[in-house]
Amino acid sequence: MIPTVNFHLWEPCNMRCHFCFATFQDVKQTILPKGHLPKEQAIAVVVALAQSGFKKITFAGGEPTLCPWLFDLLVTAKKAGMTTMIVTNGTNLTDAFLEINKPYLDWITLSIDSLNTATNIKTGRAKSGKKAIESTAYYELVDKIKAYGYRLKINTVVSAENSREILIDFIEYAQPSRWKIFQVLPIVGQNDIKVDAFLISSDDFNQFLENNRTKTDNKIVSVPETNSQMKGSYVMVDPAGRFFNNATGKHYYSHPILEVGCKNALEQMSYDALKFEERGGFYDWETNPKVA
Repeated sequence: MIPTVNFHLWEPCNMRCHFCFATFQDVKQTILPKGHLPKEQAIAVVVALAQSGFKKITFAGGEPTLCPWLFDLLVTAKKAGMTTMIVTNGTNLTDAFLEINKPYLDWITLSIDSLNTATNIKTGRAKSGKKAIESTAYYELVDKIKAYGYRLKINTVVSAENSREILIDFIEYAQPSRWKIFQVLPIVGQNDIKVDAFLISSDDFNQFLENNRTKTDNKIVSVPETNSQMKGSYVMVDPAGRFFNNATGKHYYSHPILEVGCKNALEQMSYDALKFEERGGFYDWETNPKVA
């Protein structure tokens, strides 16, 4: 069994990433007009996942920090014994947020594709698609996250716009426990309208990896993932509380977890546990050296 699960909380994201492979417009237009489950049902999904044996849960989006009951979901998951993580663009990581969530949130993953504001505007990695985070603000963010004692992970999507960028100096400064480096992924029905302009070859992806090798002997773990490695190797839950799989290059959904139970819904999927292991899915996520 794959022991980790990503719960996508669809919330109106304050960025407009053109290559986003989890827009869930299909979900919103069909069975979930509001774009997310009610609070009580979202909490019940987290409980069901924990009871089914998942050890780590990652709340993603959209932008999960825009979810009004993210705190309740984190509390529920942590009290159920799960390691907790969010994937965020960082715009809402205020001191108040970082302080109140300290007992319940273990990992913060920052999505950082580029330190060049012009590049981030081209890709839509910007507030309302127009105002990108300044590079100095990213340095300040990693400092603040570490000051509050969270474990830091960084996600970078490599596309045609940033494939020649050198990020390693920033990564060496940030010293994340993990640096996930993704080849931009096309998914039918999610990003296929805009993604073609951002696709890169395997050679381009490998060149980015070569240009961004860590230069010092440190604890940074770089985890590159090609399109093939990503497909089918993540256990994911959509905003409607269904497992989904992207192994075929599009989303395939199970029946709702709260209707048929985790076990039955999970059996409708065909996740690749070997691929999960081969891409480095097992690591020391439970080790959490938080400061007081």
